[in-house]
Amino acid sequence: MKYSPGRMTVSSVGGRSWCRMNKVVEKFPTRPLVADDLQRVIEIDSNHSGRRRDGFFRKRLDAALAEPHKFVYLGCEIGDVLQGFLLARLQEGEYGSEEPSASFDAIGVDPGLVTSGMGRALLDALARILQHKGIAAIHTQADWHNLPMLQFFAGTGFSLAPRHILERTATPLHDEQYADDLVEEAGRLGDANDYSDVTSDQPGAMARDLVACRSLRESDLPALVKIDRKISGRNHADYYQQKLAEALGESGVRVSLVAEQDDHVVGFVMARVDFGEFDRIEPVAVLDSLAVHPDYAHHLVGTALLSQLLANLSALQIEVVRSETDAEHAAVFGFLKRNGFIRSQRLPFVRSVS
Repeated sequence: MKYSPGRMTVSSVGGRSWCRMNKVVEKFPTRPLVADDLQRVIEIDSNHSGRRRDGFFRKRLDAALAEPHKFVYLGCEIGDVLQGFLLARLQEGEYGSEEPSASFDAIGVDPGLVTSGMGRALLDALARILQHKGIAAIHTQADWHNLPMLQFFAGTGFSLAPRHILERTATPLHDEQYADDLVEEAGRLGDANDYSDVTSDQPGAMARDLVACRSLRESDLPALVKIDRKISGRNHADYYQQKLAEALGESGVRVSLVAEQDDHVVGFVMARVDFGEFDRIEPVAVLDSLAVHPDYAHHLVGTALLSQLLANLSALQIEVVRSETDAEHAAVFGFLKRNGFIRSQRLPFVRSVS
């Protein structure tokens, strides 16, 4: 599944006809977001959601300012007042593809301008920038009950992506629920405060008794890349360096883990939990990647990692964990299904940039 699921957060957007693109662009010129835009971005978002997400947007903006070449953050002004924004991240190796792509996290327009076409102008500006960078696709998600957003995507060139979004309640696995560890060579998922500590977990979990799990560290990057290379046959060092930065720096709390055997890392799970209103923890966690060294397949390593992650999330009072996997990754899909994941009410979308 390599992803980033569940990351899409949306405010109302507007626009009516694809053929009006040039007029919309002229009407709403865009510019890069800057640090001084943060409070206005939070205000626009909260006008739609009814709550402030200061921590979420602060961490996203800090990450973009630190590594601007990995992000496209756009704003749209009227009379020197920011009235709309779009946040997108540039990625390589995401969704099991070797081609670079973009995933946009959030888009918002002032409530008085939701039918003005500003949302379309922001998205079209993103597409032009990506085309210049040689990036061929934009990925995102939306809840299928969000009809205005679905209509917006349908009218701006998006189609359903060939992937599955799965989720389950973030309650601990029990011994009798354990399925065989089927995360094999083709089974890579996807292709602050530290709450990933395992010392206070409930006793009696069979897989975790057999496989030692600990918090992910920055120094684990070479081991992650090595395991991935064993599975994929490719070097995804840049991808995992970016994911490590997300897991340790951008996530509201640290929950990612590695599994060890004989003092060697033999598997890992990378997950994120964001801060929301008043820096409270959001009730949804995102499972980005789970991989097991092929030599340790069928040794309960994947199950132990997932079990420990769920136990930690439950202790944090996280309600749901969500993940996304490519439709072709049957082993991954089956592993998650056997461990209580079901299809989410969110839909994955993709738009070709041409």
